[in-house]
Amino acid sequence: MTLRAAVLGHPISHSKSPALHRAAYAKLGVEVAYDAVDVTEDALPAFMVGVRGDDSWRGLSVTMPLKAAMAAEVDDIRGVARQLGVINTVAFEPADAAGGGRARLVGYNTDVAGIVNAVRYAGVAAEPSAVVLGGGGTAAAAVAALKELGAPSVVLYARDVGRAAEARTAAAAVGLPLQVLPLTAAAPAVAAADVVISTLPPRAADGLAKELATALDANGGAVAGVLLDVAYDPWPSRIAAAWADAGGRVVPGLEMLLYQAVEQVRHFTGLEGPLPAEVIDVMCDAVGAPRRVF
Repeated sequence: MTLRAAVLGHPISHSKSPALHRAAYAKLGVEVAYDAVDVTEDALPAFMVGVRGDDSWRGLSVTMPLKAAMAAEVDDIRGVARQLGVINTVAFEPADAAGGGRARLVGYNTDVAGIVNAVRYAGVAAEPSAVVLGGGGTAAAAVAALKELGAPSVVLYARDVGRAAEARTAAAAVGLPLQVLPLTAAAPAVAAADVVISTLPPRAADGLAKELATALDANGGAVAGVLLDVAYDPWPSRIAAAWADAGGRVVPGLEMLLYQAVEQVRHFTGLEGPLPAEVIDVMCDAVGAPRRVF
């Protein structure tokens, strides 16, 4: 029986998760077929019924717009995902110690670890002033990550402030003060922040990139902080280019994707401890990400 795993989302054709996971499983010598499956939020419950009836499944990576909806489809939620109510990883665990019976579906959130590792590598102040752009499931993970990075509070800028419920829930769960404001007011705060995490979809921050130039003029024309833009196609994004031109440190979304995928591979294969360095190397090569020391 060929074992299966997949990344779910809508749209999903742009995803680089298949390249990351396939490279890892090939290097590990594990026969897991990993695909990208386009699933809308409305179609998710029916899709998960089919998954539960197929013993070949070992894992699901979950991306927009399914991260919150997946919480209702699993049997258990562990780690920070329990606090956030946002899941980006579903592992299939044997129902009993002998490995028999219907698998239990367990939800995790590896986005938080992905963000923390990516930002820490770039270097960050001890108690950074922090801005999050966007209000969806990845923004919730960003809030939790900023708590771990030592931010005393977060200001979140959303295109629709009424749709930042997941981020508000995350902030309350981890005990981090959060202010939610409209994206149209973001430029001055972005220019002055120690850490900016953009969770906006590709090109959604293009307008802000233009406003950032004006805000930088008022801020001395330079930035000293770190920008993580989780969107990685096209790259560099306009906001990433503007940030780099002003002297700031830019972390591409590919690095966050890599770090969170490392944790997913561990969950899907049942490996204990960190992945071998040679596995991480081939994952980097598969998507053109820089090699880092884990």
